[in-house]
Amino acid sequence: MKEPGRAGTVDGMGYPVTRLRRLRSSRLLREMVAETALAPSDLIVPLFVREGIDEPQPIPSLPGVVQHTTETLAKEARRLCSLGIPSLVLFGLPRAKDAVGSGASDPDGIVQVALRRLADDLGGDMVLMADLCLDEYTDHGHCGILDGNGDVDNDLTLIRYAEVAVAQAEAGAQVVAPSGMMDGQVAAIRSALDSTGHAGTAILAYAAKYASALYGPFRDAVDVEIAGGGDRRGYQQDFRNVREAIREVELDVREGADMVMVKPALAYLDVIAAVRSRFDVPLAAYHVSGEYAMIKAAAERGWIDGPAVALEHTTAIKRAGADLILTYLAGELAETLNG
Repeated sequence: MKEPGRAGTVDGMGYPVTRLRRLRSSRLLREMVAETALAPSDLIVPLFVREGIDEPQPIPSLPGVVQHTTETLAKEARRLCSLGIPSLVLFGLPRAKDAVGSGASDPDGIVQVALRRLADDLGGDMVLMADLCLDEYTDHGHCGILDGNGDVDNDLTLIRYAEVAVAQAEAGAQVVAPSGMMDGQVAAIRSALDSTGHAGTAILAYAAKYASALYGPFRDAVDVEIAGGGDRRGYQQDFRNVREAIREVELDVREGADMVMVKPALAYLDVIAAVRSRFDVPLAAYHVSGEYAMIKAAAERGWIDGPAVALEHTTAIKRAGADLILTYLAGELAETLNG
């Protein structure tokens, strides 16, 4: 046997020493054998639209992301569409908030107005999704209606979710995305949509949404502050649990969810993989505001190559099993992927 370690030699098992490196030797070879390929068509872009502003408002903790006017929202949607991004999910910031989040279901609420504008402007060139929750619209910052003890009342909240779903569907949403983690939310929304002539409106359920510390920049983006310094651990999942996520997804699929989501994404790759191995419905993952902001902050200081890390992170999310990735990086990634 030849001396081990040189080109063309074999190891103790009789395999060529260089067998793994051969397929890494050129860019084209690496592209040919790549197991995971990220494309613009895998991406969904979250966008914010704010009532009562005349120009876009930058969000300091989300560099490069803004609160749009309806006019600039339509312009940005058209740009993203031209990059091959197939869908957007819309979050609204109303001028006024109240205890029941009235603006979320108001036909003249900011999201409904924006959806109608986008539907007219895009003419079906993008799938229009709407986040379905109350936190952006309530004066207490919770995702539902509070009871006399200040806790979220699950069943009263379901009534509001049903009303919001119908309003969004009537305004042009092709997909509604309930994110409040209320028990039975998918069943309540599906029933409401079907009974009002919107059986074709799909549901993307935030099925495994964790009470994460990574949502801070998003709350800045939608001007949400939870009353009394509270949190959402009473209805969002404990970050230490994965089996619970499987139960949540199973319930949502049984109730009629067309797609399911894990949120956050990068810190929950094990959850994404576990859901993918158990369920055949399309699986989305939300690369959340904190995950985005960390890349931007480190890149701004010159500590990392921001675009390279962005591509690596989002590819990892797809590699874990996600079919679709919601990310604030969508526009940048599409430009990179389009070359």
